[in-house]
Formats: sequence, C-alpha cells, structure tokens
Amino acid sequence: MSQLLLNAVENAKQIMHAQAINANNLANVSTDGFKAELAHVAAASAGGKAYSVPDLSEGVVRTTGRNLDIAVNGEGWIAVLGNDGTEGYSRRGDLHVDSFGQLLDGVGRPVLGNNGPIALPPFSSVEVGADGTISIQPLGSAANTLAVVDRIKLAEPDEQLMERSADGLMRLPQNETAPASANVRVTSGNIEGSNVNAVGEMVKMIDLARRFEGQVKLMQTAQENQQALAKLMSLR
Repeated sequence: MSQLLLNAVENAKQIMHAQAINANNLANVSTDGFKAELAHVAAASAGGKAYSVPDLSEGVVRTTGRNLDIAVNGEGWIAVLGNDGTEGYSRRGDLHVDSFGQLLDGVGRPVLGNNGPIALPPFSSVEVGADGTISIQPLGSAANTLAVVDRIKLAEPDEQLMERSADGLMRLPQNETAPASANVRVTSGNIEGSNVNAVGEMVKMIDLARRFEGQVKLMQTAQENQQALAKLMSLR
C-alpha cells in the first residue's frame, strides 16, 4: 500500500474522531454546565495524531429565580458523586431534592457536602448561601426559623490536570480529589448554561466534512495510481 494511501486513511480516521467530538458538542448546546471539547487534527505525514482537550471557559449565566438553581462565580466547581461512586466535578447547577431528601443535580447525581452526599430533612423552604451553605425552614416551624443543614462542596481543582470522564464529569488523574475551597462562590437563582458556540460548531462541521471528502478523493487517487502502476508493470 502506498504511503499516500496510508496517510489519507490515517487523516480520515482523525477527521472522523473530530467529527464525533463536534457532534457531541452540538448535541449538548442546551445542556446546563456542559463544557465543549476542542478537537485537534494534525497531518499524518508529519507524524501527528488527533487529540482533544476540554474547553473550560464559562458558559452564559441566566436568571431563573429558583432557590436551588446555583451558578459558580468565576473559577471553581461543584463536587458530585459519579455513577461509579467516585468524586467528580461539574458546573451544572440545576439542583433538586428527590423523595428521599437527597440533593441531586439535573441528571440525578448526588451533590457532595461536608461528609458525603447531602440529604435534607423535610422543609418548607430552602436557601443556598454564597459559600454553598444550605439552610432550610424545617417543616412545621415558624417562618423566621432557619437551620443550617450542610454545605455544598465547592472546589478549585487544577484545571490543567482535569480530564473529562466517560460519564461527562471532570476528574483529576487517578481519581484524586480536590479539597473544599472557601474561595469559591455561587449565586442562587442562576444557572450557567453550556459554553458551546453553536455557530462555531456548525462551521467546524462543514470544514471537517470538506476535509474528509478531500481525504476520500486522495484515497481514490492513490488506488488509481496503484492500478495504473500495476498495468505498467504487467506490460514489461
């Protein structure tokens, strides 16, 4: 097989990988707290390989007025429990309480507090402070009675080390965990949306499709050259 054909096949594989990342970004353009993935494709002839890195820039924050909706101000992450039982980090702040009193994020992952997953007793109202402190008005108590239940774990993991896991959560290498940080602040009644730029991703989609078509044409050219060479060799 010619080097031209080998390079074209490898380039096409890399472009397909980038297309999958692009499609995932577009599918999550409306997912609260989602962080886009940036795909990089290098020419196979130069020894390059496709790779991707998460875009951890902030998404647009919108106001909801709901007490259990929180948005992280600036740097920082909300600690949640992944499906595999390990700690992960998210910026998704559409929280709710299930029938068992567990505080969960928008996709049902337990939110972590001082001593593990947060559970709330029956309450009439709930508030989240700027430092993540959760206060409730216990069911049946006076309107001016507030009780502190727990504090959401807000952390500042090293973002240069963070990687996206298969479940979509950001994690540190080897499932290391970051300590709670008193510097991270949240605002209640707001939600951070996805940081995916839909227009930019559509432009990337068109560009990647054209680049893929170009590699397919190169494969066809390489095969035609091989066939022509084989005919020439047979005439000798």
